[in-house]
Amino acid sequence: MPSPLLKEIRHNPLLWLLVFVPVVFAGEKLAPGSHTLLFVLSVLAIVPLAALLSHATESVAAKTGDAVGGLLNATLGNLTELVIALAALRAGEYMLVKASIAGAIVANILFMLGASFLIGGLRHHVQEYNRVSARLQAGLLFLATIAMLVPSALAEAGAAAGTAVTHKLSVGLAVALIATYGLGMLFSLRTHREFFGSATHADAGEEGEVPWPISLALATLAGVTVLVALVSEIFVESVQEAAKSLGLTPAFVGFIVVALVGGAAEMASAFSAARKDRLDLSVGIALGSAAQIALFVAPVLVLLSYFVGPAPMDLQFWPAAVSMMLVATLTASLVTNSGRSAWFVGVLLLMVYLIFAMTLYLLPPRAQ
Repeated sequence: MPSPLLKEIRHNPLLWLLVFVPVVFAGEKLAPGSHTLLFVLSVLAIVPLAALLSHATESVAAKTGDAVGGLLNATLGNLTELVIALAALRAGEYMLVKASIAGAIVANILFMLGASFLIGGLRHHVQEYNRVSARLQAGLLFLATIAMLVPSALAEAGAAAGTAVTHKLSVGLAVALIATYGLGMLFSLRTHREFFGSATHADAGEEGEVPWPISLALATLAGVTVLVALVSEIFVESVQEAAKSLGLTPAFVGFIVVALVGGAAEMASAFSAARKDRLDLSVGIALGSAAQIALFVAPVLVLLSYFVGPAPMDLQFWPAAVSMMLVATLTASLVTNSGRSAWFVGVLLLMVYLIFAMTLYLLPPRAQ
C-alpha cells in the first residue's frame, strides 16, 4: 500500500512543483549571482511546500481540534517570517524587517481572512465561527498596534530624549507584549478553554479525505518546516537585488512580497479549511498568526537585534504602516463581531488590502 504522503503527491498537481526545491538549491550553488532567477525559483519552491504543510496541519487539527490546530499552523507558518526577518536583521536592513512585520500583520488580517471568507462563501451560503475566539485575537492585535503606535508618535512629536528613550521604551514594550501573548494563550487554552471551541461545521472528511496518521503528519510538519526555512534563506538573499531590477522599493517588497510569500503555508491551510466549511480553523490561522507576529515575533526581533544586528532595532514604524495596522485591526473587530460570514465580507476585506498595496506601491515611505 503506498504511503499517504506519496499518494497525495501523486494526485495533487500542485505538489508536482516540489521538483523546484532541489532546483533552487542547485541554482543557488551554480548561479549565486542570478538573483531574479533565484527569487522566482524560491517562490515556486515555497508554494508546494506550503500546500504540503497545509495538508499535514489539517491532519493534526483533526486530532487536536481547530483551536490548537490553528495555533500550531500559525506558529509553524511564522517560522518563515522569523527566518526572513532574522536574515534581514543580520544585514542591517531594518526597513525590510519592519515592513515585513507590518505587512505580515496586515496581510494576515485583510488578505488571508478576506480570501478565506470569499473562498468559503462561494461554496457555502453562510458560514459560522466562534466569535469569542476571533474577538480575543482582535483585542490582542489592538493592544500590539497601540504598543507600536507610541514610539512612532513620540518620534513624530520630536521627543527631546530622542533615540535612547525610543530604544529603552521598545525593549520594555517588547517584554510586555511577549508576556501578554503568553497570558493570552494560558487564558484561551487553559483557564477558559470552554469558550473557544469550534462552531458547528461540516465534517472535515466530507470529501472522502482521510487524515494522515499523526506520526506522519508531525514528521511532515517538521521536515517541511526545515525546507521552508532553507528556501527562505535563498529568498531573502535574492529578493533585494531582484526588487531593484524590477523597480520595487524595500518597503513594498517587505510589506507585500515578503509578507505574501512568507505566509504562503498558512494561507494554503486557511483557504483549504474555509472551502471545507471549517471557518474556525481559517479565522484561527489568520488572526492567530497576525497576533503572534505582533505580540511575539516583532518583540523577539527587537530583543535579538541587540545580539545579532549591527545596531539595536526599535518598534518605531513609519506613520503609514502604523495607520494600516490600526485600520486592519479595527476592520477585524468589525467583521468578526457577528460570528457569521458570507462571500461579500471577504470582498470588502480584500478591497481594503488592495487599497493599501496600491498606495504603498505608488507612494513608498521615506527611508528611516
